[in-house]
Amino acid sequence: MQESPLWQRLLGALAYLLPWSDAIPFGQALFGPLPWLRWLAVPALPVMQLQENIPLGGLVLFLVLFLAVVRNPQVPYPIRFNVLQAILIDIVLVLLSLAFNTLLGPLGGSFLVHTLQNTVFLGALLVVLFAVIQNLRGKEAEIPTVSEAVRMQLF
Repeated sequence: MQESPLWQRLLGALAYLLPWSDAIPFGQALFGPLPWLRWLAVPALPVMQLQENIPLGGLVLFLVLFLAVVRNPQVPYPIRFNVLQAILIDIVLVLLSLAFNTLLGPLGGSFLVHTLQNTVFLGALLVVLFAVIQNLRGKEAEIPTVSEAVRMQLF
């Protein structure tokens, strides 16, 4: 298999800013005792601003990425693969965010809620880092279940 060009790998890596922008709020409890972690949010700031400043910005961004990139056969496969994988990871994070707000919201800032949020944040950090590093190396990031779902959608 031929290695994808650098520009395709960079665009594929940029796609993971979408799930990372939705993972940042889960790390708020860690930002107090570990202020250097706030620097991890800097790459996601443009995506977060876009989602906050445009009405239904998250939905608009999702639709643009899905319809213009994933469903466009003229876009190279590595970019489509990474964008769709980033979208699926983002969907999981959005659903987790909704679950936290509705089910665990009444518990407030309890130790249990902070522990679960930290776990989601660190898990998302690891998944995004793994995907970006694999992508920059020119390989597909094999994330169980997610990568299989991506391949089923693309073929």
